[in-house]
Amino acid sequence: MPQSRSTLSSTDAAGKAVILTIRGEQFFDGMEPDATELMTEGRLELLPDGLRLRYDETELTGMEGTTTTFEIRGSRVMLTREGKVSSRMIFEEGRCHTSLYETPFGELGVDVQTISLRHNLSERGGVLELRYSIAVENSVTGENRVRLRVREKL
Repeated sequence: MPQSRSTLSSTDAAGKAVILTIRGEQFFDGMEPDATELMTEGRLELLPDGLRLRYDETELTGMEGTTTTFEIRGSRVMLTREGKVSSRMIFEEGRCHTSLYETPFGELGVDVQTISLRHNLSERGGVLELRYSIAVENSVTGENRVRLRVREKL
């Protein structure tokens, strides 16, 4: 007998379990890209005007004790980290947003210039792709690419 899949209602505060595959690449002038990939469990929640993805960082990322949240609302994505590392970054294609990045070693001003933002995320999962540059204390540190793949946990 086939398994039935329940749909996620916007009132389900806990969301549903998903598997996240996150690939990040950092590009610096004249150097090979630095790439990392992480697969982890997370939660997907429907919002009245978008969705929220949440997962706990591990020691593999160097941010153990931090919860990372992506809120996707149309053409705008907000990345929030709370815990050992605290930050909030806003991504909107063609726009620059300034935020504060707090670490155990101090605070930094960060400018995020979104080059491209694409996603096809729904309650069933999908892919979010971001390309952006970061300037820390007004000094550009390179270009970053993030690809976040979300699928239902079976």
